[in-house]
Amino acid sequence: MNKTTLLIIAGIGLGVSLHAQKFSSEKGQISFYSDAAIEDIEAVNNMVGSLFNAGSGDLVYIVKIKDFKFAKSLMREHFNEKYMEIEKFPKSTFQGKLVGFKAGNPGEQKVKAVGKLSIHGVTKDVEIPGTIEFTGGKAVVKSKFMVKLVDYSITIPQLVWQNIAEEIEVRVEFTYKPI
Repeated sequence: MNKTTLLIIAGIGLGVSLHAQKFSSEKGQISFYSDAAIEDIEAVNNMVGSLFNAGSGDLVYIVKIKDFKFAKSLMREHFNEKYMEIEKFPKSTFQGKLVGFKAGNPGEQKVKAVGKLSIHGVTKDVEIPGTIEFTGGKAVVKSKFMVKLVDYSITIPQLVWQNIAEEIEVRVEFTYKPI
């Protein structure tokens, strides 16, 4: 199933119709950083699809795990096969609401994403702090938060425990355009 099909399905689930207060991601990026004793690990995914309804606050995004890019190909291979098990768990999702903003107000506003984050086959209720800025007819949403690997049943083999942090910093940035 391609990204467009997944977004259409997600949009139907959110009741998205063609209306000025509904947005799709023009540019979506999720990255993470692991600050560990032996080696820092960083990866970026620029292929993230998302929909946002400014009227209701509904927000959804879908991340294909295999689309994360690493500095070293071996890191990518280990991430996909040993930790994230992409054959069983090919994607991560968030579905919820963005709360604490006034649609269309200029300037950066502090917000919170409240909903369900699914990673590695585990879904957790989360509250994630962030910002939104409405500018030039677009909405830009940014967030930085920590994810504990144990919360999502991601295990670190004892042999490499110093290579990977137990908590990973996740950064999210979406630029939405009206649909």
